[in-house]
Amino acid sequence: MSILAGFMVPHPPLIVPAVGRGSEEEVRETIDAYDRVADEIAALKPETIIITSPHATMYSNYFHISPGQGAKGSFADFGAPQVKFDETYDSGLWDLIASLAEAEDFPAGIEGERKAQLDHGTMVPLWFIRKKYSNFKIVRIGLSGLPLTDHYHLGELIKAAVEKTDRRAVFVASGDLSHKLQYHGPYGFAPEGPVYDERIMDVCGRAAFGELFDFDEDFCDKAAECGHRSFVIMAGAFDGLKIKATRFSHQDVTGVGYGICSFYPEGPDETRRFRKLRIEEEERKLAALAENSDDYVKLARRSLESYVLRKETIEVPKGLPAEMYSKQAGAFVSIHKQGSLRGCIGTILPTEDNVAAEIIQNAISASSFDPRFDPITADELKYLEINVDVLGEPEDIDSPSQLDVKRYGVIVSSGGKRGLLLPDLEGVDTVEDQIDIARRKAGIRPGERLKLQRFEVVRHT
Repeated sequence: MSILAGFMVPHPPLIVPAVGRGSEEEVRETIDAYDRVADEIAALKPETIIITSPHATMYSNYFHISPGQGAKGSFADFGAPQVKFDETYDSGLWDLIASLAEAEDFPAGIEGERKAQLDHGTMVPLWFIRKKYSNFKIVRIGLSGLPLTDHYHLGELIKAAVEKTDRRAVFVASGDLSHKLQYHGPYGFAPEGPVYDERIMDVCGRAAFGELFDFDEDFCDKAAECGHRSFVIMAGAFDGLKIKATRFSHQDVTGVGYGICSFYPEGPDETRRFRKLRIEEEERKLAALAENSDDYVKLARRSLESYVLRKETIEVPKGLPAEMYSKQAGAFVSIHKQGSLRGCIGTILPTEDNVAAEIIQNAISASSFDPRFDPITADELKYLEINVDVLGEPEDIDSPSQLDVKRYGVIVSSGGKRGLLLPDLEGVDTVEDQIDIARRKAGIRPGERLKLQRFEVVRHT
């Protein structure tokens, strides 16, 4: 049996009267829409409600599925300890989801529980549902920092587990929209905020789930949303199905966006295999990009592929441009996968006989020895986007006014600590941001005296 329905819902504790104490009336439209969701769930009579929450246990490279027989929680952190929950987990379903993930070495499972108590992203939906219906168990799943396609695939695994167990299940994707919609709001205003809300409500209102992948990570960060990945997991749970979507409400009066929609499957539709379509599109684009990249990037790719596949370090090949043999320079190799950084290591000053050898060594380091990431595996190679930055000579500067985030990279040092940030990076918009990120990378504390240097790069793509 396919999942009976899905619901996109927010989770502000203030809409629970014991927490809001009257202030919830300013979002009455949201409350009324939430009650409608609860009515529809009650009519479906699910055995299990699957809830994805941004406030459950979350890791950068792993999806956590809450284990055990159940969990308790309350709104004590929001001034209402009398509102309590004692939920029973569907252990058969969560165990099968974890087993399906393990079978294909997908990073999801029950390891590393950090929040045994229920989180408010789970409890707010349950508060509304339990007013109307109570004969169900739950499965609670957190988000991750992995690409959106991985979130979608987790939804596919959930779908497969529900079908295999023949559960009557409903999916609740818990998540607020932008937190930066009003200057007077608790998080302030960002121009990306209203744009995000308008786009996500349009996409979800049409069940155009393939367009969820088009939301750039930097854009989502600036909009300060918290539900996007939750919605993507839900979308994956309806992979290959025609969906009837209904938009119930959207409000932004508190400075945070609250959106509610419903999604009902209406039978198979092979045109809606959105992850498969996205990956095929990416593979075509990346293959063309690799074919058209210059000699610097082709050398980096050849080096990392040799090391990843065979643990072999290639020799400097013949046939490269003359300057790659004659020039010495520091170089950085940056690797991205599906829009997310997958590795970046380089040298400020040359350590090899020529820049070609520099690139060969740094490509190996970026792919296999960046301490922030697991080593790149063979099955990832066709999804990688690679850039090579060849650094000019660093020069001392007297003040931040001599920097330009688009033109210059920065080196900050204090004593024996030194940090570097390349120029023209997505999401780094000001000199202050550039210096602060480089300072933190170096482990230099705020207030320590800094020495500043700048450098230019030639970026190869």
